[in-house]
Amino acid sequence: MINYISRNGDVVVENERGEQLRGRDELSTVRNEWGHLMKNRAESRDIGTFVVEVKERFDPASDLHEKARAVLKRGLGDRMFAFAVLTRDDGKGFSIDGVAVLRDGAAERLTGDAKASRIVEGRLNDEGREQSEPTSFRFTGYGNGTDYGTARLRDLVSRHDGAVYDEQGGAIVDGKQAGDVVQRKWRDGLHSRKPRDIMHVILSARAGTHIGAFHSAARDFLAQEFAGYRYVFSLHDPLKDPKLEEAGGKRPHVHVHAIVAMRSDAGHRIETTIPAFRRWRVTMADKARAYGINMEMTDRRERVSAPAYTKNQVRPTNRYGRTEHEGTSDAAQRRYDAKRSDEYSFPRTEPSRRYTEFAKNEWATLAAGNDDESVERFARSHIIRFESDTKSNDPRSPEVAGTESLRSQFMTHLVSLEKIVSRDEPMRQMSRSEFEAYEKHVETALFQAERVMPAAERATFDDIASAAREHVNVRRELMELHEQSGERPVGDGLKEGERDDANARWDEAVARHGRRTVEEANEVMLEVEHFREAIELADAAEINANKVSLQANLNLEMARAGELGAAGNSLIREIAEMDHDLRIAIEAAERLRERGSKMTSEREGTFVIQAVPAEKERGDQDGEPSRVRTEGEERRPTTDGTQPSLERISSGAGDTTRADPAQQRMPRLEEPQRETGERRDRERDDRER
Repeated sequence: MINYISRNGDVVVENERGEQLRGRDELSTVRNEWGHLMKNRAESRDIGTFVVEVKERFDPASDLHEKARAVLKRGLGDRMFAFAVLTRDDGKGFSIDGVAVLRDGAAERLTGDAKASRIVEGRLNDEGREQSEPTSFRFTGYGNGTDYGTARLRDLVSRHDGAVYDEQGGAIVDGKQAGDVVQRKWRDGLHSRKPRDIMHVILSARAGTHIGAFHSAARDFLAQEFAGYRYVFSLHDPLKDPKLEEAGGKRPHVHVHAIVAMRSDAGHRIETTIPAFRRWRVTMADKARAYGINMEMTDRRERVSAPAYTKNQVRPTNRYGRTEHEGTSDAAQRRYDAKRSDEYSFPRTEPSRRYTEFAKNEWATLAAGNDDESVERFARSHIIRFESDTKSNDPRSPEVAGTESLRSQFMTHLVSLEKIVSRDEPMRQMSRSEFEAYEKHVETALFQAERVMPAAERATFDDIASAAREHVNVRRELMELHEQSGERPVGDGLKEGERDDANARWDEAVARHGRRTVEEANEVMLEVEHFREAIELADAAEINANKVSLQANLNLEMARAGELGAAGNSLIREIAEMDHDLRIAIEAAERLRERGSKMTSEREGTFVIQAVPAEKERGDQDGEPSRVRTEGEERRPTTDGTQPSLERISSGAGDTTRADPAQQRMPRLEEPQRETGERRDRERDDRER
């Protein structure tokens, strides 16, 4: 684990004493220092696979499965097991293939090895029994936990086409039933033990967070929560990570990996419970705010957000930028989609309902009693989430009202889809990168529409989706034909053969401002234009609730753009000459940047805590220019469990550098530039009039 977090010694690792360890030689000393804290206990052997050979003749008319079950009961006692029977062609006996729980009701645990095989075989062939030939029993493997048991039982069902039975004679016919048997019947009888000597803790912040400030906040968090324990940690900076992006490195968000010994020198063990994890998150947010980072601990019930998916429910499919995943099952895919699309999920238990209702009231109080218009809009957007989700889950709500709400949202998404599909008419040729971005917009609009689609609109939606995808396929064929012919795509509104197409303008912008500057500006301005267009659609559809949420998102993206301009992005500043709203956002970010710089200078003495002379390297890491990030963070009820209240979050320092150009870059910079040009023309005409 230390090799992993240090990138095999290429990243500096710091321990609980503030000492910095560099290179594999220094890192190897940690094992010796922590050796006395490691018990090195083996995992418990919970599940065993076995084979039984019964050589007695049997009556073909008899119930062979019942006979096999009796044999296993004699050898395994009251243990839980599942088995399948195979007969021999010569009729001289049969074999049993099975899976068994190794611990019985009296707490006797078989080891699943050769010694345990002899014990079971002895019980099958005890001297009091009359049999022509002895029965042989052999364990073929063993493992730990329900995952191992589920895999082995499903494999047994697959190999024997569902002809599998349990110790009570019940049939296990498919993989789903096999999983249910292990999880619901066997789980409690395993008494599984998987010792943990160390713990891996990951602390992360959103992309653009000031790296030096976050490093210091993480250091303070670890010192407070794990005082008296041994730990090491390292910071993964997306700009300095030696691991390649396609291999899982250079994540766009700054994060810290910590390896903590579970037992202290005094013999105390770290508490790993849900309340403890919640306390850690609160502490981390407090430490981050102390260094000017806009961070809050937010319970998902405060936003009626969908539950998180686990690492076992998804597998990565794309590591560029923000890692994309796919579900390992249909249920896992639905859970992944719900979380990534920020679907509503209203709690079912009574305590959580009370918590959520109180949070809703606090959002309402914040919206009614705040003079800041942006804060009020943000709070009202969350009230809408609560009300929408309550309508869809509360059986007392009129069904008609809920249906009309869904239909209204559904029609809004269809209007958005229509504009996306037809906005480039007459059909022009796209570059591959433009087409991929276009295709993604179409699929996103289809997904959002289907998610809120009333059941009565299924036929209509299917026709629309089919036509939209056919339109996309035509564009794909045109794009591929032009690629094969070697022709360059023509820009929107330009004559055939002109060089000033989208790619040419991209190259020109890169030549004047630099690739990184253009990529950052392009990314944020595309988001700004996206929400501006969405607000126009909401106005057209007269759906005020949707507009409030969209306006809040637009404000956040404008703030990001303003931060980039305040940090010196020349292309953003150029666009701001024509975009009045962007110019105001830059001026606001510059004022906040000045206040953030003062805050940073006051705390500079606490940024470096170390016990070895390494000021030069530390200065290189923590002394990067401070940039300001002004984003509307989530407001939360406090975590004392009894009197939660919502807080307005002030803006904090942030470095808006992003490390995901391969995933995020879309060479459509001409859209915001064209928009600003049109605004400039309108202003000139107004002046002339």
